[in-house]
Amino acid sequence: MIEIKHLQKTFGERKVLQDVNLTIPDGKVTTILGGSGTGKSTLIKCMMRLMDATGGQILVNGRDITKENNPLRLSVIRRHFGYLFQEGALFDSMTVGENVSFGLEYLTDAPKADYPKIVKEKLAMVGLQPEVADLNPSELSGGMRKRVSLARVLAVSPSCILYDEPTTGLDPIMSDIISDLILEMKHKIGVTSVVITHDMHSAFKISDHIAFLYEGRIMLHGTPEEFRKTDNPYVRQFVDGSSH
Repeated sequence: MIEIKHLQKTFGERKVLQDVNLTIPDGKVTTILGGSGTGKSTLIKCMMRLMDATGGQILVNGRDITKENNPLRLSVIRRHFGYLFQEGALFDSMTVGENVSFGLEYLTDAPKADYPKIVKEKLAMVGLQPEVADLNPSELSGGMRKRVSLARVLAVSPSCILYDEPTTGLDPIMSDIISDLILEMKHKIGVTSVVITHDMHSAFKISDHIAFLYEGRIMLHGTPEEFRKTDNPYVRQFVDGSSH
């Protein structure tokens, strides 16, 4: 679905992405690993055109989105993507139900009369009861906030979901539940997933493919098994040091 070719992104003199090449296949989970400040979040923001790349190409279904500057066509491209922000990014002034239905008005043709049914359906998909729709985000635990954020993403039926550190700040049990949800989305609705994470346990559990980003380039791209067996010292250090 997505092909990234020689992608570059600089901020002033700082080269965050130098030459990123990566293919993200349809209906699979691709995890991007790397240390703090290596450009993982920058990469997925470029993929959604929340940020403009400095050079290179991002092909979505064969179409180079880095060259698209028409706001209308750009909004159509963005509709293919759902973005799960690291902190959830729920609107505190809205109820859970209003948060989940927020994108329906702008990104879908669903009639307003169907919103409550869609909210109930998407909350159920992430394991939450219908009455949660009446709560405010401040009344939710960290794990519930992540699930509500995922329900909001699912409401607009994206073909690709980008997860930015989905297990950060969660205890091991809740992290495992979120990992299971990512796998469920793949199996139930066939969505393509790109996951940014430091969590090696989650990465090995959910991934079809893993890419390791180092100094602005993909240093290693392969299956979880290939990552377990690699003798690359940089990847080895990251895998061994983060897998406890």
